Amino acid sequence: MSGIEAQFRLDRPGFRLDVDLTLPGQGITAIYGRSGSGKTTLLRCVAGLERAAHARLVVAGQVWQDPQSWLPTHRRPLAYVFQEPSLFPHLSVLDNIQYGQRRSLADSGPAGMSLAQIIDLLGLGSLLNRTPDRLSGGERQRAGIARALAVRPRLLLMDEPLAALDRQRKHEILGYLDRVQQQLPMPVLYVTHAVDEVLRLADHLVVLERGQVRSQGPLATALATLPALLDPDEEACTLLEGRIASVDAPWCLAEVAFAGGTLWVRDQGLRVGQVVRVQIRACDVSLALEPGRTSIQNLLGGTVEAIHGDTHPAQVLVSVRVGTQCLLASLTRKAVAQLEIQPGKTVWAQVKTGALL
Repeated sequence: MSGIEAQFRLDRPGFRLDVDLTLPGQGITAIYGRSGSGKTTLLRCVAGLERAAHARLVVAGQVWQDPQSWLPTHRRPLAYVFQEPSLFPHLSVLDNIQYGQRRSLADSGPAGMSLAQIIDLLGLGSLLNRTPDRLSGGERQRAGIARALAVRPRLLLMDEPLAALDRQRKHEILGYLDRVQQQLPMPVLYVTHAVDEVLRLADHLVVLERGQVRSQGPLATALATLPALLDPDEEACTLLEGRIASVDAPWCLAEVAFAGGTLWVRDQGLRVGQVVRVQIRACDVSLALEPGRTSIQNLLGGTVEAIHGDTHPAQVLVSVRVGTQCLLASLTRKAVAQLEIQPGKTVWAQVKTGALL
């Protein structure tokens, strides 16, 4: 499926958005960055809500914008999900979704997804006759996503759709977004400042800083530049992708095989062969110069690739290449000096635990 080419330069007082992106035509691209980095401005440019002086936008081979042409927002086959779903208060959930269906554009996608399938996909069957004031925050957002999908867009834009939800509702919606990603073959541009949402959902990552692209690429690759951009309250972590290789039922553990070794994690009832993601916090990784007897079950041999500054001057983040993937370890500067850890050095990463996503 053809992807997205997006080049925008937009000047505002004290700020310039200047990006050149090539994005996949399927899956979720997370647009990550601190407040003021230009995430929402980029999304508005894609939607045609901001008209950049210098711009080119091509989606699935169709030119939406270039120096000679401009496709207005109402003619772009896209849907936009905001932080607040803004459902019509006088309409039921069903009527809100059908409103989206009525404004669908001819010859757009995703093909084959009926209204009934959208309702089932987002678990709205029992809520169709309710008005928005009788829904929880999570239910309203699910209804808003369903209305967006009813437009049958070729491109779905989501601007921090979970920011207003509590932890429980956010976790609930993440599960539904997983299902949307798996069943709808269209690109999604997903703006967020939450690392956990990036790790759970994204296939591709764009990191913005002060209106410019700091990094872009497949998630595992682009994550390598993320530590330097984390907010102080965010924990640095690594994402590993692999498959369930075996299950040790007596000890309630599952073995995850990835390109670089294996990890034991807590068993969550997944089947052997299932593709999974494992999140490893940098604070749960230590480094040794040689393997030894230890209570830590996960020992991975690798090579130090880089050393980054951390959020406190006493700490550093050490990036270790393990197979084709990088693992982050949070260490004190003193420990790094005592062990003479530097790029190119062979080390053993001791992983205390990992969380299946």
